[in-house]
Formats: sequence, C-alpha cells, structure tokens
Amino acid sequence: MAEPRQKPDFSRELDAHRAGEVPVAGVDEVGRGPWAGPVVACAVVLDPARVPVGLDDSKRLSAGQREKLFEEICATADVSLAFAPPTRIDGHNIRQATLWALARAVAGLACTPRLVLVDGNDLPPVPCAARTIIGGDGLVASIAAASIVAKVTRDRLMGALGAAHPGYGFERHMGYGTPEHQQALAALGVCRHHRTSFAPIRLRLGETPAA
Repeated sequence: MAEPRQKPDFSRELDAHRAGEVPVAGVDEVGRGPWAGPVVACAVVLDPARVPVGLDDSKRLSAGQREKLFEEICATADVSLAFAPPTRIDGHNIRQATLWALARAVAGLACTPRLVLVDGNDLPPVPCAARTIIGGDGLVASIAAASIVAKVTRDRLMGALGAAHPGYGFERHMGYGTPEHQQALAALGVCRHHRTSFAPIRLRLGETPAA
C-alpha cells in the first residue's frame, strides 16, 4: 500500500524563526503557460498562531477548497499580489516577467521579510535571503498559501476577461491552449490579452516563431 502523501507544513518557517529569520515569506506564481492573460505572483507571510488547516498545492485542491482557504489566508496573513501583463511578458520574455512579478509581490508585503522561500528553482531579485524549493507548493505551508491565493486571483481575473470578451472562453480554459481556445482564435482572432510572443499566437498573426 502506498505511503500517504505528505502535506505542506510550517516546519521550514519554524526553523527559520529559530535562526532569527523573521518574517518568512512564501512566494509562488500562476499562469506561465497560458497563451493569454497575466502571470499572477503572490507572497504570503503566515501568522504562526493561525496557519490555515488544509493548505496544499493549489492544483491538488478543488475550486471550493481553494476559495475557502483563499478567504482564510487573506484574513489571517500578510498577503501581496503582483501581475505581469502580456505586454511585459512579450517585452521581456516569460521568465523575466515572472521573476519581476515575484519580486514585486515580495516588495508589496506590509512587513519586509528576512527570508523568502520560492517554489521552483529560479530566484527572483529580492533584497533579502532567499531559497528555492522544487515542489515547494506541496511541501511548505507559506508557499502553498501563495499558490492558492495566486490561483484563485487569476481564475477570477480570467472569468472577468471572459465576460468582457465573449466567445473566447477565458472563464473556462483560463487562457491555456485548449481546443476550445484554438477554435475561438480561428473564429475571432487575437485580442489584446493574448501573448503575441508565444508561438501559437505569433503563427495566428502570420509571424514566424523565433527559433
């Protein structure tokens, strides 16, 4: 029988606290892969006395679970969001735009962190100590919280874009390159929320993707 999967916990944050690294922020982003919409980055400093129960990688939670945890995180933690729009993604590339948004999210926290824990293996330019943790949204409570807030925020935003641009289905596919999205592009063309530097959109515009 398979071992139960470990859920994110607050142990890394507590280790940092014991070392005098307080506050500790977890950061994560959502939306690197879609053809449309922004990258949404989030930084969260959890209150050690009020760590929400049930935190997990946002992809492992249902929409209802994410919404409930979103409300609890925002009510009990220091939370900051930043957005890299398609114009920045197209002007700087997706990696640089993502790192910029993550750094902006950290800078927006009410309390400047002494340590930032980052999901993945790429460090944003933050003015404090930082550590990358691959799979951090499934291991570290504050990163999991950031992933949830970023996911809920971006889903809500894409729902609003879907209402503002009927026919694209943004509220369902969230900008990813699904068959529905491809069909909408064929019928409606590219709108201002598409990432023109991404190969499928460049092809739709009649440009040759970069090698």
